[in-house]
Amino acid sequence: MNKVSVIGAGNVGATIAYIAASKGLGKIILYDIVDGMPQGKGLDMNESSPIENFDSIVTGTNNIEDIKGSDLIAITAGLARKPGMSREDLQKKNADIIKGIAENIKKYAPNAIVIMVTNPVDVMSYHVWKITGFPKERVMGQAGVLDSARLKFFIAEELGVSIEDISLVMLGGHGDSMVPLMEYATVSGIPISKLIDKDKIDAMVQRARKGGAEIVALLKTGSAFYAPAQATVEMMESILNNRKRVLPTSVYLDGQYGINGVFIGIPVVLGRNGIEKIFEIELDDNSLKSLQASADIYKKQIELL
Repeated sequence: MNKVSVIGAGNVGATIAYIAASKGLGKIILYDIVDGMPQGKGLDMNESSPIENFDSIVTGTNNIEDIKGSDLIAITAGLARKPGMSREDLQKKNADIIKGIAENIKKYAPNAIVIMVTNPVDVMSYHVWKITGFPKERVMGQAGVLDSARLKFFIAEELGVSIEDISLVMLGGHGDSMVPLMEYATVSGIPISKLIDKDKIDAMVQRARKGGAEIVALLKTGSAFYAPAQATVEMMESILNNRKRVLPTSVYLDGQYGINGVFIGIPVVLGRNGIEKIFEIELDDNSLKSLQASADIYKKQIELL
């Protein structure tokens, strides 16, 4: 059975652990520094298993050594955004937290594949990669799946159609600089541009870019967790079950798209070995320039890091 560790038992981490367990993705370790919280949430999840009919056990712990030998680790620990706070504002606050976690992953789970969820996700992915020294195929950030899902929902709502028929991808950094590839977006094979006016598409893209902030403003004391958790588990499932899904993922680029030295969202194949293939698709000039501009933003943030 796979061993999956979730570091951070807040709303995002706990939801990831529950969905992963309900999908039977393996033995789940839920770690947090708050005494009793991961144990209580883990027990609650386990007591739901006879109703939901899953056999995966969630073990809550305050001992980081319990991640030992993990096949896959999702990192959600850190501070959440507050109203008026950008992802960049989180960087300094979360960098120290992530540094300690990365050192423990290197020590106790040297063969794990790591999915970063903590914001700013692209910079924190780089942070973990540098500290662990893991191959770039085994460290990635979750962002593109979430960003794409938000835009898919807005389009489905606008057209009154099933979300299953909408295909699109968001590239770039997880923030205001994300890049929608609308030239490839379709509804059951029909280009979205044939179905929705450009002004409406632009408005939905902008809403997707601000999707996290919109939820933060509504919640006031927290940030999004259902959709981020679902997005993370979709990546986990593709890796652990070797499904080889093509998913937008924040990965280290080494010359692709004319970008070097940063983690940024592009389409990749996720399988048992982690990032198994990077797709370098043809982009129009505007999309390519936007993607490169997004990368430049994160280069500056890495320098600050």
